[in-house]
Amino acid sequence: MIDIRSMTLKELEQYMESIGEKKFRAKQVYEWFHKRLALSFDEMNNIPKALKEKLKEQCTMMELKEIEHFVSKIDGTRKYLFELEDGNIIESVLMKYKHGNSVCISSQAGCRMGCKFCASTLGGLDRSLTPAEMVGQIYAIQKDTGERVSNVVVMGTGEPLDNYENLLRFITLLSDENGLNISQRNLTVSTCGIVPKIQSLADEKLQITLAISLHAPNDAMRKELMPIAYQYSMDELLDACKYYFEQTKRRMTFEYSLVAGVNDTSSNAKELCKRLKGFPCHVNLIPVNPIKERDFKQSVPESIRDFKNILEKNRVNVTIRREMGRDINAACGQLRRQKLQEKEN
Repeated sequence: MIDIRSMTLKELEQYMESIGEKKFRAKQVYEWFHKRLALSFDEMNNIPKALKEKLKEQCTMMELKEIEHFVSKIDGTRKYLFELEDGNIIESVLMKYKHGNSVCISSQAGCRMGCKFCASTLGGLDRSLTPAEMVGQIYAIQKDTGERVSNVVVMGTGEPLDNYENLLRFITLLSDENGLNISQRNLTVSTCGIVPKIQSLADEKLQITLAISLHAPNDAMRKELMPIAYQYSMDELLDACKYYFEQTKRRMTFEYSLVAGVNDTSSNAKELCKRLKGFPCHVNLIPVNPIKERDFKQSVPESIRDFKNILEKNRVNVTIRREMGRDINAACGQLRRQKLQEKEN
């Protein structure tokens, strides 16, 4: 079966011609999927019945089924659990800001990167998501709320660069003027630091924001938190980041999860400043979300403030990420893992 919702418009045009249909039908079908957010061929009222029957026979829609969603009483954040056609479960988050709605999506069902502070990786990787399943999260949330999504973050379950080809196709679908037409500049992709893929992404010369999960100022500490650090040193990673900036002129974001007593001291902050000196970047400090499977604790407010102040004094652009949806386990991977454990019991 053909995954029709993962096709670009050009591919869909070629497919229509290959089955003896007029080329213009491709744009009609494409807009039904990506602009009008249709969930079935039957909704397409300007498509001939014979073509719809042909598409039903040859194509799959890769639908997402909403299992449940939760709404934060604190800030209105919505956490969604979706079931894929093969029974896998993924999660997505809608965050409401003054500047518009932002959706954080998953790129894989599970993750194999093994970062110590992340719930997403505890069960390993089941599989990567298709482009249709990635955009489908945004479409489902937009249909549920009736509100336009203006910003997208690929920072949910999974490592996006471990699903590289599907990520590129997802970006094409998302930013296509015949679909939702979300600007690449309003898209952020987060990676734990797969150096060769960062270099390949740089060569694409896209206008997305690349966020690097750094979480440590040196190799020894990073290895304790992130297995990827055994493959690529911080020097290699930062060289790849510099290459990314040279090719795209897009400022990097470095994510730094603060773990009490592990990487949140003033000496850690000073060492981080030396690492990033002169590099056009933004550091996003994240008070770590405690998960029951690990004994990591969130840094105290005073340590977080001191860390931020040291970076500012050293002219490193820095913010503290605002916690969203704490009362509904909106942190990456928590609800998915809880639901999977319920299914097993």
